[in-house]
Amino acid sequence: MCGIFGVVAGEGCVLPKQSLTDILEFLFLRSEFRGKEASGLAFYAGGEVDVHKCSMRAAKMLRNREFQSFLDSCLKSVYSDDAAPARPFASLGHSRLVTNGIEILDRNNQPVLADASLGVHNGIVVNVDELWQHHPELVRKAEVDTEIIYSLIDKYRSLYGSEEDALRAAFAEIAGSASIAYFHEGAEELCLATNTGSLYICRNVGAGVFLFASEGYSLRLLAKQEFIKELGASAEIRNVHAGHGVAVDIRSCVDRGFSLLRPLPGLKKPAAESKPGGRSFGAKVRARERVNLRRCTRCVLPETFPFIEFDDKGVCSVCNQYERKTLYGRQAIEQAVEKYRSKNGEPDCLVAFSGGRDSAYGLHYIKKELGMNPIAFTYDWGLVSDLARRNQARMCAKLGVEHIIRSPDVRAKRRYVRQNLNAWLHRPDLGMIPLLSAGDKQFYHYGRQLLKETGIRLTFFCADDMERTEFKTGFCGVRENQHRMRLSAYSWKNKLAFLFYYMKQYTLNPRYLNSSLLDTLLSYYSTYVAKDDFLYLYHYIPWDEKTIVTTLMEEYGWEIDPESKSTWRIDDAYIPFHNYIYYTVAGFSEHDTFRSNQIRAGVITREEALAIVERDNQPRIGALRDYASRIGINLEEVMLVVNSIPKLYEKRS
Repeated sequence: MCGIFGVVAGEGCVLPKQSLTDILEFLFLRSEFRGKEASGLAFYAGGEVDVHKCSMRAAKMLRNREFQSFLDSCLKSVYSDDAAPARPFASLGHSRLVTNGIEILDRNNQPVLADASLGVHNGIVVNVDELWQHHPELVRKAEVDTEIIYSLIDKYRSLYGSEEDALRAAFAEIAGSASIAYFHEGAEELCLATNTGSLYICRNVGAGVFLFASEGYSLRLLAKQEFIKELGASAEIRNVHAGHGVAVDIRSCVDRGFSLLRPLPGLKKPAAESKPGGRSFGAKVRARERVNLRRCTRCVLPETFPFIEFDDKGVCSVCNQYERKTLYGRQAIEQAVEKYRSKNGEPDCLVAFSGGRDSAYGLHYIKKELGMNPIAFTYDWGLVSDLARRNQARMCAKLGVEHIIRSPDVRAKRRYVRQNLNAWLHRPDLGMIPLLSAGDKQFYHYGRQLLKETGIRLTFFCADDMERTEFKTGFCGVRENQHRMRLSAYSWKNKLAFLFYYMKQYTLNPRYLNSSLLDTLLSYYSTYVAKDDFLYLYHYIPWDEKTIVTTLMEEYGWEIDPESKSTWRIDDAYIPFHNYIYYTVAGFSEHDTFRSNQIRAGVITREEALAIVERDNQPRIGALRDYASRIGINLEEVMLVVNSIPKLYEKRS
């Protein structure tokens, strides 16, 4: 998921040269929130296109001499003086969050050139490999999925003789999410199209200016800037709705809208969606050994679980203290959302969207059952799995839901994980494992920030009590499990105890005092201190695993990890590694706690749970390899350390 934007300056444009430069810089920096791994700009004038792209974040590229020279050259070609352009032109910008195709190869960065189209793309095409196979006459030059979109558009343009029909035909074959903007050879026109609604336009025909961006808030902020006062009060900002497109005449800045949904006769059957195969693995991962653990006779929690005690019947204290949570009910949630409900179809809620099954079903339920108009929100910090990204694309495209991405400096975030993992390996402690995912917790902060940016007043979170993993704080000596997934609801006594535990570990292991420290503190504040006023969907409606999985698989073509039959916990790329450590050292993982919670809720039997955790606790080898590659560690060396950590149990001979 990326940030795209553009500027069209038509005949009679009143934008001074400096204003245009300021606009491009502003939109680049705003788009950078959605991806920081690569950047690019295309400049179109007089039928000719110049392109600059590189594997660096936008803020750095803007200061780069090579880019500055490129931009100066482009502007000189259209500005005879600094007051106003002498001829029409347009530009396209892109800030990339890498999904398909490594960014160090410029052919994988955007804008992307096909035979006769050059453009940018926000989203993920999940059936990209099948589309190339289905169209063997098309030549693939890169790994990035964007290329297939413009190759299809070029093909269908020649067949239909119409740009709008070419777009309809291409979008009919794409599985996944796509918001695009492009130029095509021989036409003084900029074309925009989206199947999610993640496109906003701002125009003032009188001023000869047309702008677009991935987020409406970026354009609203831009309109307030002094350097763009030329737009005047008559500037209009509106959304390009899912399943629609806009064609902009570069000379006049007049745009026309059209639908992508009108059927076309004679279309070929779309290619099937991709079903990725497994990955090879060369690291020396220790085979799972059965361990001699006393387990609860009602659930499957073992004796190594923090604070656990067993009664004379062998039932654990967690089961004995369990109280079934009362759901507020469908009527209560209808009443809760009524005051926020949009009357005109405009967005009326944000939905935190991890790409996991609970939030995906939540997005479905909020849109289809509650009849709300949600915007999906994801904080992609570099360890969101590729599988989750593809499933997000499926959902947003099928539902026609706008998807807002916030992405930090991914390289920095991964470096923080690597630094803290190296510190942890020097002095392993199970209570410090959550530190390795601290960078993810700022999604709370950005979720609150988006409420201000969008003007929306309601945020849904779709985490369920079944996912409680209180053992993580239990290994820190903190006992509390009544928060109902609201981490800010921890008592202040326990928040401080948690903080002091970490301070002690930092003292004992000064290697934690690295460049990640500020990021960790911000994560702690966002998670445990800042106010949580979100609405938790599964506090109102039943969480039913069968219904959730069936809905996602049948209605949205949900993809699962080929290494695992489980649909749970496949959205975070770090989870397989963390669970490997917990199971290796303590003899259980998140899977044991999750299935134990299901037993207590009467969802599955203990016998079923034992079989499932035996399966799910096997290492996901390809996922471990992916994690190591992302954060830049030698997995073989790390596994040797993890496997040698003293165990909390005795091995069965």
